[in-house]
Amino acid sequence: MKSSLIARMVALALAGLVPAVGSAAEPAIGAAGRMQAQEPDRAQLQRRFESVQLLIEKSSGARQIESSGEPDAVERRERARASYAEARAAFEAGNVERAGELLSSASVLMFEAVRLASPQMVTAKKSETDFANKLESVKALLAAQVRIAQEKGMAGEGRESTRQIEMLMGEAERLAAAGQVDTARTTLEQAYLAAKAAISSMRTGDTLVRSLEFATKEEEYHYEIDRNDTHQMLIKVLLEDRPGGAQMTPTVRAFLESAGTLRGQAEVAAARGDFEGGIDLLEQSTRELVRAIRMSGVFIPG
Repeated sequence: MKSSLIARMVALALAGLVPAVGSAAEPAIGAAGRMQAQEPDRAQLQRRFESVQLLIEKSSGARQIESSGEPDAVERRERARASYAEARAAFEAGNVERAGELLSSASVLMFEAVRLASPQMVTAKKSETDFANKLESVKALLAAQVRIAQEKGMAGEGRESTRQIEMLMGEAERLAAAGQVDTARTTLEQAYLAAKAAISSMRTGDTLVRSLEFATKEEEYHYEIDRNDTHQMLIKVLLEDRPGGAQMTPTVRAFLESAGTLRGQAEVAAARGDFEGGIDLLEQSTRELVRAIRMSGVFIPG
């Protein structure tokens, strides 16, 4: 039986229907087999192309990057797109291995982009940027306050205010360096409002304000409203920052009540078109707020 089977295989080989062992046909079959072995890899890679494209263009991560507007995240996503395009070109050129490497790179870049666009990362970075911008604003206001105090011959009076603002700035920077950015921003807001209020108080009712050359009394009235608002915001921040939620003193409360009454009277005067009267009342209201601020521990010249 075995001999007859061997005889038939030899006969077929001689007829050219079955390649003989060691014949030239064997490498050809081997090459074809290797190409067939690569086909599953190409099919798998094609599915990866679809997945990575979805990740880059239509996933929730992609939407998160778009909504965040975070520059670093956007830049990583663009690099992921470029890597994906290179992978596609390599694939079409038949370089399957290179295409796979580039696809992996695109995925990694996209995951980095999504991480950078996470709400926590975006919020933290925005807080740091806001703090830095506010700090520069305080420095500019402080420089202006020192200059105005010298111009008005109030350098001695302004020195205490300057010292307090510098202390608040230093405390804010210390807190920020310790990672307590939210608390640092609150402290810095006190410094900002104190500097702004100090400048406006030094300018109250003198030629510096008048030299602004308001087009109308209504325009000047709105300027005084802004000054009054600044002082109100400062006293609010100071009272909120009291340790243990301590209540304001009766004296401070009296100043605030007086300021509120005068503010209301100013608004009534302005409503009937008496902006000049409203300006006078607002200046009185702001002076009461200055007294309340000083009683709360922050010195404002003026």
